[in-house]
Amino acid sequence: MSEENTEQQAVSAEEQQKPALSEAQQILAADTAATAAADAEAAKKKSKVKAMPAGIAFIRATYNNTLVSIADARGGVISWSSSGKAGFKGSRKSTAFAATMVAQDAARTAFARGMHEVEVRMQGAGAGRESAVRAIQSVGIHVTCIKDCTPVAHNGCRPRKRRRV
Repeated sequence: MSEENTEQQAVSAEEQQKPALSEAQQILAADTAATAAADAEAAKKKSKVKAMPAGIAFIRATYNNTLVSIADARGGVISWSSSGKAGFKGSRKSTAFAATMVAQDAARTAFARGMHEVEVRMQGAGAGRESAVRAIQSVGIHVTCIKDCTPVAHNGCRPRKRRRV
């Protein structure tokens, strides 16, 4: 009996000394377990992508290139493509055919992820503006509206300094 009492006293003395350390360790363990669970949930969420039925298609058609990115309604990019990514080089990147291929590539990826209608926002004065919109429609995505967001200079160039005689 006396041995059991001494063991119980030793265990109770250890328990009295441990609580500060064990509480911190428990908190750290709980935090690491929570982050591990959150990482596991994030991995599951990444594999299960929610279908976004509506979004925005941004088309930037410059004189040298055409860029198409399709985003969800909040602005997160779902798919993108450019003439260089599609395999065009040099002056062929700025053609209407390259813009068609680029828009089809981006639209197919977005359509596969569940997008069925987009609002198109165009920027620039390149050759592939209209052909990119037609390519998005040909994939099966419904275009709700087309908006031109090309920046326009409103004050002109700075004039030359005054001539001194």
